[in-house]
Amino acid sequence: MKNNLEPKTHLPVVTPIVGVLAPANTQPACVPDLVAQQALASPAAIAVTCGSETLTYAELENRSNQLARFLRALGVGPEQVVGLYLDRSPSMVIAALAILKAGSAYLPLPPDSPRERLEFMLRDADVAAVVTHSDLAAHLPSNGHRVVAIDRDSGEIAKQSPLPLAHMVSEGSLAYVIYTSGSTGQPKGVEILHRGLSNLVSWHLRAFGVTATDRASHLAALGFDAAVWELWPYLVAGASVHLAPEALRQDPVGLCEWLVKERITIGFMATPLAERLLLLQWPKQTALRILLTGADTLHHRPAANLPFILVNNYGPTECTVVATSGAVPPGESNRAPSIGRPIDNLQAYVLDEEMKEVAAGVAGELYLGGAGVGRGYRNHPDLTAQKFVPNPFSEDSSDRLYRTGDLVRCLPSGEVEFLGRSDDQLKIRGYRIEPSEIVRVLDEYPGVETSAVVARERDSREKSLVAYLVLAASANVTATQLREYVSKQLPTYMVPASFVRVNALPVTANGKVDRTALPAPDAANSLVDEEFIAPRTLVEQRLAAILSHLLNVKVVGVNDNFFLLGGHSLLGTQLLTRISQNFGVELSLLSLFDHPTLAGMSEEIEKLILAKLEDAEPAQVWPSQPGGTN
Repeated sequence: MKNNLEPKTHLPVVTPIVGVLAPANTQPACVPDLVAQQALASPAAIAVTCGSETLTYAELENRSNQLARFLRALGVGPEQVVGLYLDRSPSMVIAALAILKAGSAYLPLPPDSPRERLEFMLRDADVAAVVTHSDLAAHLPSNGHRVVAIDRDSGEIAKQSPLPLAHMVSEGSLAYVIYTSGSTGQPKGVEILHRGLSNLVSWHLRAFGVTATDRASHLAALGFDAAVWELWPYLVAGASVHLAPEALRQDPVGLCEWLVKERITIGFMATPLAERLLLLQWPKQTALRILLTGADTLHHRPAANLPFILVNNYGPTECTVVATSGAVPPGESNRAPSIGRPIDNLQAYVLDEEMKEVAAGVAGELYLGGAGVGRGYRNHPDLTAQKFVPNPFSEDSSDRLYRTGDLVRCLPSGEVEFLGRSDDQLKIRGYRIEPSEIVRVLDEYPGVETSAVVARERDSREKSLVAYLVLAASANVTATQLREYVSKQLPTYMVPASFVRVNALPVTANGKVDRTALPAPDAANSLVDEEFIAPRTLVEQRLAAILSHLLNVKVVGVNDNFFLLGGHSLLGTQLLTRISQNFGVELSLLSLFDHPTLAGMSEEIEKLILAKLEDAEPAQVWPSQPGGTN
C-alpha cells in the first residue's frame, strides 16, 4: 500500500474489505480465458439463471464458442466492434462472451433506445455486426453492418464447433465500448481495454472474497457500465449470476424478497435504490453479505442491525466502472459517506487548475491513472486529448491521467470525499447526463431560441430534469410537442419532465448561465400540454390516480403519455405493481411501452379483466380492497 502522506494527495490503493485471494499487483489472464477455465473445472455448475431458465458453465462455454466461430466466419475479428442488441437474458451473456472470444469488443445497445440514437451509435462506432434477436432486429436501423439473429441463425451457429478458439486478445485489446452523454451535444463512445477489465475483476475477487459458492444479482440496464461489473467477476470465479425479473428491478420491497428467496450473497444497486433498500426490515436469515452501491451521491449510512456490509463505489465509465471503493460504517454522522480509496493498480490525484497537487484537505479536481484508464473516445481523438492527458507524475511518457471533472478532497484517513461537479454534468437515476446534449436537441425545435437544462429535486427521493426555454414571440409550443420531439432523439431518462418558459436565461458575471437563478416550475411559467380530456371510465379514473401519485403530477388526462409525463422504465416497474394491486391483472412492461397513454393502458387492463371474467368470479378479478396508490 502506498503511503498517503507522500504526497498527501496521491491516494493509497484500497484496503481489502473482505478476504484476500490474489496479490494486489497481479495482472491475470483476460476474461474469456478465465471463464473457459471455470467451464473446464466445473462444467455442470450453474453460471446464469433468469427465472426458470438456467445456463451451466459448459453450456455457456460451448454456445459462446459456437457463436464466436460464426462471427469469425463473417469476418469479425480483433479491434472490431460488435453491437449487442438484446434484452437482459442468458442469451445476452452468451453473446457478450462470444464477442470477446472472437477477439472483438462488444457495444451494448439498449433495446429501448430511440432509433435516432441507435443509428448514431452504430455509425459513430463503425460497428461491424450486431448480435440480436429476430423480434428486435426489425427495430434496428440499417447501417451496412451484418445482423446476426441468434434465433433465426441458430441452425448455422449450431454447426460450428464448440471447442475453444485460438487466443485472440491481449491486455491491450479493446474489450467493450459504452456510450455516455457528451459535453459536445453528442454521445461519445468510451473504449475500455482488457487490461482495465481484468484489473477490475482481480480487484473485485480479492476485495470481496468472491468464490464459486457466491450467488450474485444482475439488475443494471445494458447501457449502464455497472452491468459489466455484475457479470465478469462472478463468471471468472465460478459463481452464479442471477438476473432479476424486470418488474422487480426498481421495486425495493419486491427486490428485497427476491434477494432473500434467491439466496443472493453479493449484489450491486444504484444509489437511489440502495438507499431505499437500507430502510427495509431484512430477515436475519438473508444470505446477502455485501451490498455494493454507486452511480450517484450516497447520503445515508446503514443501520447497525443490517445483516450485510454496504460498500460505496465511485468510477467514471472512462476508468472501467470502479475507481474508488470503501465500506460504509453504520451509524449516524453529519458527514456523507466517502467514496473510499482507489482500487488496486489505480492512482488518484487531487489537482488544481494548473495540474499541481493541492494540500491535504483542500478541494481540487480528481484525476485518475493506472490500469483502469480506458483508451479514449472512439473515433474522437480531439475529445480524447482533452480528457486523457499525459501523467506529469510518471516517468513513462505513455502514461495518461483521466480528468474526471469531479471536485474532491483527501480526508485525514486517506479516503476521498466527493464534493460535486466542476462542470455542469448531471446524474439522474445513475445515468450520467450532459445537459448540452439535451439543449442541442431543444434548440433545433422551431420557435426555441435558446434553452438550459437543470436537475431539480421532485421529492425527497428523486431528481428530475427541467428545461428552461426562451421562445420566439410568435411561437406556439406545448410541453407534449417538446417531449415527443426530444424522445425521438434521446433516451427516456434524458427527456425533461417539465418545460418552463422564461424571457431570458439569467447569467453570471462571467457570462455563464446562472442555474441558481432559474425559477422553480409552477403553473404560471410551465408550458401546458395539449387539449386535456378527463378520465371517463372507472378504470381510467383509478389509473389516473395511480399515475398522479407516482409521477407527482396534479392531473392526468386520457391522452397523457406515461413516459412524456416524466415516467421511465424504473418507475414503470412500480406502475405495474400498482396496477396488479388495484386491478388484479398483470400488465407487462412491453405492453406499457406499446400503450403508454392513460387510454391505451386502461384499454389493455380492461381486456385482461374481461379475459379473467371468463374463468373467475368478479371478486377474484377486481380486488374488493384497492391496493392503494402509494
